Amino acid sequence: MTIDDLRRILTECAGEDESVDLGGDILDTPFTELGYDSLALMETAARIEQEFGVAIPDDEFAELATPRAVLAAVSTAVSAAA
Repeated sequence: MTIDDLRRILTECAGEDESVDLGGDILDTPFTELGYDSLALMETAARIEQEFGVAIPDDEFAELATPRAVLAAVSTAVSAAA
């Protein structure tokens, strides 16, 4: 999963705050600053599971504060499953 995949999923799940440029360097920007709340992130987790077959428990996903953290968690889950 790439940052572009995550950007697409975030936009599809919860839209895009017009004041935030998701096309920029957002890897270390907290989701709260990007305009995404916990509900949007839970929908994102469900979409990641659906598209990539990677399940991250809700309580663990809720602790992932940035796009970089989500990408790392997905990468770790994929590696563990292989």
